[in-house]
Amino acid sequence: MTALPLPRGHRIDRVAVVMPANNEEDHLELALEAVQRSADALRRVRSDVETRVTVVLDSCTDGSAAVMAGFAASDPRFSALEVSYRSAGASRAAGVRASGIGVTRRRPPGQRWTPPPWAGRTWLANTDADSRVPENWLVRQLEFAEAGADAVLGSVEPDPAGMDPELLRCWHERHPFREDHPHIYGANFGVRASAYLAAGGFARVTSEEDRTLVHSLRSRAFTVTATDSIRVMTSGRTHARAPHGFGTYLRSLGHLLPPAS
Repeated sequence: MTALPLPRGHRIDRVAVVMPANNEEDHLELALEAVQRSADALRRVRSDVETRVTVVLDSCTDGSAAVMAGFAASDPRFSALEVSYRSAGASRAAGVRASGIGVTRRRPPGQRWTPPPWAGRTWLANTDADSRVPENWLVRQLEFAEAGADAVLGSVEPDPAGMDPELLRCWHERHPFREDHPHIYGANFGVRASAYLAAGGFARVTSEEDRTLVHSLRSRAFTVTATDSIRVMTSGRTHARAPHGFGTYLRSLGHLLPPAS
């Protein structure tokens, strides 16, 4: 008998965290420690949930691999995957596949696709190697998932350290922190594996892979919840790694500021 798709809101019993990294040795250790604290918090309240963290080292030429190797040696929940894509979308997709979740893009015409039975019970949590998630990050995402959310869009806040105060003020004016916010950030994004598979997964693009996936989820009437209850601190740098990523956006905001007197 063919297994029926699991209902939305089904209890989660597995979490796969994916973190792409491209030459992030200055930020990676703090990012890993933050995810570790969040995974520990989840284990304290939900010891039945298996958690695995995959760090995708994409074309790294700095000390990121060494940082990751030292961390993985002390915590078996963490593992590294080395790739050479130079693409945030391809890196995220590779990390998801390494977690045991793959997208089948071709099937016979007319055949109705249903997710494998485990996919409704698996949650994918995505962040970045220049970001620090809060301790309640995974616990809160699972609360939303088990209440019926297929995807969770968290908020982010630029790290004020080393950032132009006027640029930070400009960013806050345009991004008030609230529930049901309109923003999509790959640094703070969770999705049920069954929804991820149905929507086609992360596109192999250099940037905006998060937006592409969320648009696909919404077009298929999946439940997408936006929240400020799991705010992530991310780098406020304006020298962007992705051509249309967060750093590029911050730089564009900087062009709106009046010239310094």
